Amino acid sequence: MDNRPVGARQARELLRVAFGPSVVALVVIAAVTLLQLLIANSDMTGAFGAIASMWLGVHQVPVSIGGRELGAMPLLPVLMMVWGTARTTSAATSPNSSWFVTRWVIASALGGPLLIAAIALAVIHDAASVLTELQTPSALRAFGGVLVVHLIGAAIGVSSRIGRRTVRTTPLPNWLPEAVRAAAAGVLALAGLCGVVTAGSLVVHWSTMHELFAITDSVFGQFSLTVLSLLYLPNVVVGAAAVAVGSSAHIGLATFSSFTVLGGDVPALPILAAVPTPPLGPVWVALLIIAAASAVAVGQQVARRPAPLHVAAAKLVVASALAALTMALLGVAGGGRLGNFGEVGVDQTTFGPGVFLWFTVIGGLTVAMSGGIVRRPRRVRAVGPEPDLEPEPDAEPDPAPEADDADTGPVLDTLPDEPPPPAEAPEPAAPEVAQDPEEHFIVDEDVTGNGVTGRAPTGRSPTDDEPRRSAD
Repeated sequence: MDNRPVGARQARELLRVAFGPSVVALVVIAAVTLLQLLIANSDMTGAFGAIASMWLGVHQVPVSIGGRELGAMPLLPVLMMVWGTARTTSAATSPNSSWFVTRWVIASALGGPLLIAAIALAVIHDAASVLTELQTPSALRAFGGVLVVHLIGAAIGVSSRIGRRTVRTTPLPNWLPEAVRAAAAGVLALAGLCGVVTAGSLVVHWSTMHELFAITDSVFGQFSLTVLSLLYLPNVVVGAAAVAVGSSAHIGLATFSSFTVLGGDVPALPILAAVPTPPLGPVWVALLIIAAASAVAVGQQVARRPAPLHVAAAKLVVASALAALTMALLGVAGGGRLGNFGEVGVDQTTFGPGVFLWFTVIGGLTVAMSGGIVRRPRRVRAVGPEPDLEPEPDAEPDPAPEADDADTGPVLDTLPDEPPPPAEAPEPAAPEVAQDPEEHFIVDEDVTGNGVTGRAPTGRSPTDDEPRRSAD
């Protein structure tokens, strides 16, 4: 149990949020850079400038060396940076944290990286005075990239802790977390299936990948190519996702889609052996099945809690829009200029809309077929006691027919109603007379002729239901 004061614990958490992920990335980059310079038997003149440039490159800031811009940075480091920021902010945020504490957590997650970015720019500017080939990146681009990366991570981490509470206490719809979960399911399904297709394509083009590894004879060089291929693996997956939804990806003049492939120069990176080569076979059209399967995943998540038609449609549209925005953002982050090869990336005019259309149409069909739409219950009118019906007024007597001018008969006056006769007084009841018990005996003649026989009293008089039998 931590016995330190609350203020000391909170200060430590804020320091971890501010500098934890950035310092870890800085240490890893420094170790890799120094190892590369040591193996290449190079002096350490531009070591600090290279480390600072690579740290900014992790935040998708282009690096310019010798007049050539490297803007297509690998996506794996930036995804790990977002994950680290989300993890630290989530650990520093309690589900019951006040807005004051939450704001401090977000400010720390942004303030620390921005401070390191300012130091990195200063180091690069100082190193550029010695290494003329190294150029200082734009300050606005550097601060903007760092801010966006850590803001996304902080938003993910904080919303994972207080997101549901925020939805309950604000006018936001209650189904918003379900839409976010459906969007995440669609993005993960699309990326996972495209990763499987990329691995299968590498197996098919194994000979091409072997030739690309053979450009260097050293073990360390091949190891470096392997690490670099893994860092660029998310970029290739995003390109495969663009092809799967009907869009296209391009590396310079080389263009790839599900329907056509235009050849061109491709960098000698082993992971790029997965790209299709002309002529395009019909098997690549099967990538469209991946988009449909990912849309089914979105629809199933939306249909987990059945809702009326307008609510289910709103959840589906919001989930599809979030998924399309996420994929478009990954496409922008994974693209850029790659030296002499030109622009690398996906067709943004069709990538985001393609994801949105697939997820909306196929996802909507999945929601309808999975029972995710329920009818509104009919409003039942409250049934209360029936109001007392007022007695209808007595019908007015028909007016007496008016005498016709031609009628000369006598007119009879209406006699007044006679008063009802007085009610007669009830007659006094006769006093009860005691009866002799012998009167209840009934004497009948014996039908056999043996004389009179007596019967026990039956309690019934001769006038009862059974008639008295007499002798024949």
